[in-house]
Amino acid sequence: MATANKTSVKKTSPVKKAAVKRPAAAKKTSAKVAPKMRSFHVSPDVPAFGTFKITRQTVYWIIIISFIIFMQLWILSLEVETSNYIENQLSALDNQ
Repeated sequence: MATANKTSVKKTSPVKKAAVKRPAAAKKTSAKVAPKMRSFHVSPDVPAFGTFKITRQTVYWIIIISFIIFMQLWILSLEVETSNYIENQLSALDNQ
């Protein structure tokens, strides 16, 4: 015959252990070290924000923006011509 295995019961202790506080460790602070000055090296040229200088990129942006403006004006003129053409056709139909 098969015998049933006895299950073990875990007992919990009624006494709670107090949390152990450890002394605060000294915080490590690392100071940022400034780069050392090296002689005979060219420092980077960083212009002020308010300076105005025409560069190659400025020319590219002017060309792109002028192309966009030209295309928008061309589309607008096509819309006006189409609108006038439709109005003329409608008025011709009404006069008949």
